[in-house]
Amino acid sequence: MDGTERLGRLHHVGFVVASIEKSLPGFLTSLQGQAATDIIHDPLQKVNVLFLRTSPAEPVLIELVEPAADDSPVRRFLDKGGGMNHLCYQVPDLALAVQEMTGRKAVVVNPPKPAVAFGGRRVAWLMTREWLLIELLEAELQETSSTGR
Repeated sequence: MDGTERLGRLHHVGFVVASIEKSLPGFLTSLQGQAATDIIHDPLQKVNVLFLRTSPAEPVLIELVEPAADDSPVRRFLDKGGGMNHLCYQVPDLALAVQEMTGRKAVVVNPPKPAVAFGGRRVAWLMTREWLLIELLEAELQETSSTGR
């Protein structure tokens, strides 16, 4: 990435909820969506997540995120009401994307670490100057065809 390239493709939009099980029916009805995964527990991220899609052809997923521990990184956000939390971009080179974002004055909130929801692919978290939380997901050679994760 040389500053003129796009960051990557929008992979998903994350929403923090108190309970995936209680929130899911409303999201499915409102978005006319369907669950793309079961609930996935990620002990490293200290969250439970579920992905849904709004149509079979839509590549961008919606992620529901609930805290899985009292010290979960999303707990404080939930205590303030929850809701839309982050945008996730899948990037071809995670280290380069982090470098590019920090060059644009974004601050690394969490450095790259594996994420269970993505089969161990690493994610990094950054906060932009506009207070937009960005998750960067390292790409894999081929997307998982059944869920698009």
